Amino acid sequence: MRALLRERKRFADGAGPNLAALLDLVALGTVADVVKLDQTNRILVAQGLRRIRAGRACAGIQALFEVARCDAAQATTYDLGFIVAPRLNAAGRLADMSVGIACLIAEDKSLALRCATELDRLNQERREVEAKMQGEALASIADATIADGYTLCLYRAEWHPGVVGIIASRLKDRFHRPALVFARSENGELRGSGRGIPGFHLRDAIDLVAKRTSGAILRFGGHAHAAGLSVVEDALPRVAAEFERVAREWLPPSALSRALETDGELGPDELTLGLADRLREQVWGQGFPAPLFDGEFVVSDQRMVGGEHVRAVLTRSGRRVDAIAFRTGGPLPATLRAVYRPDRNIYQGLSSLQLILEHWQPELIAS
Repeated sequence: MRALLRERKRFADGAGPNLAALLDLVALGTVADVVKLDQTNRILVAQGLRRIRAGRACAGIQALFEVARCDAAQATTYDLGFIVAPRLNAAGRLADMSVGIACLIAEDKSLALRCATELDRLNQERREVEAKMQGEALASIADATIADGYTLCLYRAEWHPGVVGIIASRLKDRFHRPALVFARSENGELRGSGRGIPGFHLRDAIDLVAKRTSGAILRFGGHAHAAGLSVVEDALPRVAAEFERVAREWLPPSALSRALETDGELGPDELTLGLADRLREQVWGQGFPAPLFDGEFVVSDQRMVGGEHVRAVLTRSGRRVDAIAFRTGGPLPATLRAVYRPDRNIYQGLSSLQLILEHWQPELIAS
């Protein structure tokens, strides 16, 4: 890139800046925006992670890791996507995105830490708003809606417009349906965000809905997996009905059943901390997912943490292993078949193997 810019004489001194110094920001932006990890992007993200792990990230990224109590020396794509990015995004969702920008461009460490602390506070506020909205959303969905409908479309005037995208994502994950979630914006329009499922190009679907409901959708944009739109309030029932119609035209009933692909079971000698570390070192993400494994376990012990997560001890073939399941909403069954990824858990300076449970279902294990 720098060579191309030099050819175009974009640098007054002829040499130009060292663009490698920006790779930490490139890695964060690529992962946070869920950009497809083709070969080039995987290389860029890998080099950016290398800078972060070596303590050479910008002051803002280092500060975000610090306030999240996450070790930057062990940084992974998961940390960028689910720990750092949500704190940056919280500013734009609830307040002013400028604090996030100020954090990333800060050259002074103390200023970066002040900005990161504010972003951490906003992220906690976002999580509280999200939890309330998600509870209300789930309470409003009848079992008949899931049994008979191809889509979900929810609206409450008092919901926060900046959080509707997260709720749409949660509903899509839970029910495996294309989901639209709306709130009323300050100008009286309904501001919505949607998430799609495989085989259903969300942006194209909304485009077709807009053509069929002339004047109902004021503007929209997005891609196959996520989109945003603004709708005239009294036209929402028409939009929801047409969205359902398009989904029925495009999706076979089988598409509404989630299919999970794993890399199979791991034997006792294969499920090790060493394997977890080797997987953590790699670059995973959109278009290049991390390996998932499956197996049957007895839940020997479990407890709720953080109000919505479960820490558990799983047993298989006489071996016990720690596990965590995020956003479960309740306890795990006594026996289960789980899809998981092995990870390193660091607590009070000690490391141990931990399974992160992605999906599970009750399982009757033969004695």
